[in-house]
Amino acid sequence: MKTALITLLGEVRKSLLISWTYRANVFVATFTLGFIFVGIGLLTGGGELDSEQLTFMFVGYLVWFYTRAAISDLSWGLRGEMSAGTLEQMSMSPVPIGLVLAGRVFTSLLLTTAQILIQGSVFFLLLDIRIPLRWEGIPILALTLIGVFGFGYIVAGATLVFKQSESLANVVENLLLFINGTMVPLDAMPAWLASIARAFPSTLGIAVLRRVVLDGRSLGLVWQDKSLVWLIVHSSICLAIGWLVFDRCERVAKKQGSLGQY
Repeated sequence: MKTALITLLGEVRKSLLISWTYRANVFVATFTLGFIFVGIGLLTGGGELDSEQLTFMFVGYLVWFYTRAAISDLSWGLRGEMSAGTLEQMSMSPVPIGLVLAGRVFTSLLLTTAQILIQGSVFFLLLDIRIPLRWEGIPILALTLIGVFGFGYIVAGATLVFKQSESLANVVENLLLFINGTMVPLDAMPAWLASIARAFPSTLGIAVLRRVVLDGRSLGLVWQDKSLVWLIVHSSICLAIGWLVFDRCERVAKKQGSLGQY
């Protein structure tokens, strides 16, 4: 337990130092993603920025922002270790690679939170977005991200085996932006597309988060209507599947002798 904690803290420190070294890239990404949000708001609003619609979208966009960061850091982080020739050294650690990556994800969450605070402040001032600050939204967001990490581990596993998985990561990120209720409610989608969207790890989380934050429902109410229960079950299953896929991919890469190759 002590070794795992030291390893995780070391990975967090390493990731923070790298992010600070390339902080200009972080700032550019923050504003670029902000422009994307505004652009989608103009498209869905018919050329106008409606504050009520933007508030609805921002809750889903917030979840997607965390999702994108988690998937990117898990997959691209591994590719960076491969190109630097340090992945095999990482695999020699007594702590599993998947757990080491958890430290990188934690750092990503911290940086993403800072980016969202910057964006949110600008949006609140310029776009009149008003989201109630309710503590009940924190556990809902955390449960949603647990399922998202499962998808991230699947993409990271693909990176171990196939090395270049940018296309897969981009497909997953775009799917989780456009057809999981982030920008458009499921009720406005065709029935077959809404059914597919409900299988994604963030779809149910976004819906529950909106009920709690925007509609003012308590955790007790979303527990009673079973939506919170299903969120816990769904996120747990997604994380378990993601971990198993990553572990299997790691074994395949080791068997092929290509773990650290790029």
